[in-house]
Amino acid sequence: MRRDAFRTGVLVALSTSVGWIGWSGDVLLLPVAATFPMLWSLARTRLQATAVSAAYFLAASRGLPQGVANFYSSDIWPGLLLWLVASSAFVAVHSVLWSDRKGWQKPLRYLAACVVMAVPPFGILGWAHPITAAGVLFPCWGWWGLGAMAAGLIVMTTRYRPAAALAMTGIWLWSAAQWTTPNLPASWIGVDLEMGASLGRETGLRRQRDLIDIVRRHPPGTTIVLPESALGFWTPTVSRTWERSLTDKGITVIAGAAVIDSQGYDNVLVKVSADGSDILYRERMPVPGSMWQPWRAWVGDQGGARAHFFANPVVHVRDLSLMPLICYEQLLIWPVLQSALHRPDAILAVGNGWWTAGTSIIDIQRVSSEAWARLFGLPLVISFNS
Repeated sequence: MRRDAFRTGVLVALSTSVGWIGWSGDVLLLPVAATFPMLWSLARTRLQATAVSAAYFLAASRGLPQGVANFYSSDIWPGLLLWLVASSAFVAVHSVLWSDRKGWQKPLRYLAACVVMAVPPFGILGWAHPITAAGVLFPCWGWWGLGAMAAGLIVMTTRYRPAAALAMTGIWLWSAAQWTTPNLPASWIGVDLEMGASLGRETGLRRQRDLIDIVRRHPPGTTIVLPESALGFWTPTVSRTWERSLTDKGITVIAGAAVIDSQGYDNVLVKVSADGSDILYRERMPVPGSMWQPWRAWVGDQGGARAHFFANPVVHVRDLSLMPLICYEQLLIWPVLQSALHRPDAILAVGNGWWTAGTSIIDIQRVSSEAWARLFGLPLVISFNS
């Protein structure tokens, strides 16, 4: 009994460290997360597997309680509750699919867990997926790199795990020594803002003029990207204001906004220039709870952000096909892979992370986007508000 308790304590401590370090916001540390399947497979009981899974996910998502407290201007307790609820999908899947059987039962079950946590419905909460590290270990390998990473994770659950760990460590060191960050597409600029909670909430003419002044500083022929929610509510008046302001500038602006109707709202990216404007992208997966609230429809209520799950995986601006990722989507697997199937020319990642102050959430979103860009060898445009 004491031996089992000691083993559980060691596995939980190691799993906590793996989640904490792998998801610390440093892209080159992402491969540490690949250690999780090994720890999961070393569990001797389902209870140990549950504890290992919970420790990993809770450590990886440790910024959530503080972020929720910041967002709702509340104490830490609602955030702690949501933190536990958010972990339930990951923990339940890895607990149910764990097996103590020998042979290929365990690796096949881990493969199933990887797939289940990568696609809806469980993939809606599929953060901290170890396969994200594929871009660090296998940059520019594309789908082959994804397959190699999946194979490595599976082998980590078998008796050949020492060889797999050694091989992945060697690849990791080689990749880190030659690491380069993704380039920007030619004539594209991602603008980071530090406007806090006011971005998207102050929607008056003065705020629009401040943003217009930022955009107009750039040379003609450029495409400027502003963060999620930058333009607030997207209305004909806002559209005309921006179109007039860009007259004779030769600048195209991609910016976040919200389109509201009687049923709720869409979190969108809009494209605007002197030639006109249109909605470029509707978010596939808004943040569950604070934005996407499907339970409201179940009780006959309206409101909340709509989820366009598999819509508009790529968008087109000028001669480029883009993979758009708004905020929460950068933490998930299926929006990235769905877009990658359409062979985009670049990744466009935006967010409004004012509520993440004091956490590493924005850093994790950035490194996730960077890892996917490196995996598929794509340029990356990032724009965040903090």
